[in-house]
Formats: sequence, structure tokens, C-alpha cells
Amino acid sequence: MSDKPQTVNHLAIIMDGNGRWAQSRGLERTAGHRAGADNVLEIMRAAKEFNIKYLTLYAFSTENWKRPAAEVGALMKLLQEFLFKQLPAMQKENVRLNAIGRLNDLPEAARLSLLGAMKATENNTGGVLTLALNYGGRAEIVDAAKKLIQAVKNGKIDPEKLEEKSFGEFLYDPRLPDPDLVIRTSGELRISNFLLWEMAYSELYISDVMWPDFDRQELAKALESYQNRNRRFGGVGKK
Repeated sequence: MSDKPQTVNHLAIIMDGNGRWAQSRGLERTAGHRAGADNVLEIMRAAKEFNIKYLTLYAFSTENWKRPAAEVGALMKLLQEFLFKQLPAMQKENVRLNAIGRLNDLPEAARLSLLGAMKATENNTGGVLTLALNYGGRAEIVDAAKKLIQAVKNGKIDPEKLEEKSFGEFLYDPRLPDPDLVIRTSGELRISNFLLWEMAYSELYISDVMWPDFDRQELAKALESYQNRNRRFGGVGKK
């Protein structure tokens, strides 16, 4: 156990279980996605209460395009509805909206709604809510490598002097610190191509609770588990 409680500056969550939550209630999968979207505000507020400055949510992966077209279309529409509905709450909570991923490949209406909400909250200082949209960890590393190659061609960087820190400057948002804690809901034991570079030394917490039911109390359990861990970052650590 650590000498003092660990604090979480950046919390990342793989929001899983929306479809199964709906199916277990005899509902369409889209109803689960809607319930999951409604839960974002509660967890955003809870994160602020626990003094977590950065909250990153895995909202739509590069692999999610493989889902039925009707479901994908419903998710994109839901994104627009979420941004319209929750923008006043984000302003009230003084939270800045951020996004990472291949955003240019989102449908135009969803992309413009996202950029508009980001612009509207860009001066907020009470926390950062980052949505990972059309995001894949491998895609991020590939895209970073492409930008690095271009920087080398332009003479802006010497490849012989490249280090992990300087490579990180080419990621989608270099301002984001690495997550201290990554939570996955619904009990699945995999990271699903999420923040592969950034979570090299993140602590993991698996919750059996599906995302629409993951509330402040469940978040408190995850944080309590984290606070009792000894983060060694490859070293010996304290006994």
C-alpha cells in the first residue's frame, strides 16, 4: 500500500456495455447508446467532484464503422444530440470539450457540431472532457509517424535525436497527460486499441457494471482501488 493516497489527474474510460444493457431489457441497442450518452454528464460531474482534471471517454473507435450502417448512423446522430443537449451543462461546469481521433472522417454534420462545441468551450478552465471519436491507438501512432516523417523532410527535426517525449509531440493532442487510471466497464478484459502509447504505465480497473449503470458510487470504488496501489513505473517502488 502506498504511503499516501494516489491522486488521479487524468482518468480514461472505455465505455462498454451499452448494447448488452439494452438487450437485457428487451430494448433496441440504440436505446443503450442513448442511456450511455446520458450517463456522460453524471460521470463528468463526479470526476470534477473527485478533483480529476482530465476525463477521456472512448466514444467511437475506428473499428466501430464495421457495425450495421443503421447503428452507426444512429450513433452519429446521437453525438450531435449529445453536444446540443449537454453544451449548456459543460458551460455551467466550466469544462472544456476536446476530441481526439481521425475527426476529418466523421460525417460533416457531426464534425461541425463537434467543432462548434469545442470552440464554444475553448476558454473554460474547470476541467477537460476529451471524446475519442473515430479513434484507434494504432491509427494514432501511424498518424504520428506520418507527421514525424514530414517534419524530418522539412528539416524541423533530426531523427537521430528523436526520443519518446519528442515523438509524443506528434500525437493527436500532446497537451493531454498520460492517463493515471483506465477504467473499462461491462467486465471485458481487453483495452480495445485505446490509448496504446499513452497508457503504457496506466493502472487498469475492470468494472462488471455496464456503462449506463456506471455511476458516482462505482467511480468511487475504482478510485479507492487506485489509491491503494503502488505505482512503480518499472522501478522497485515502496514496500
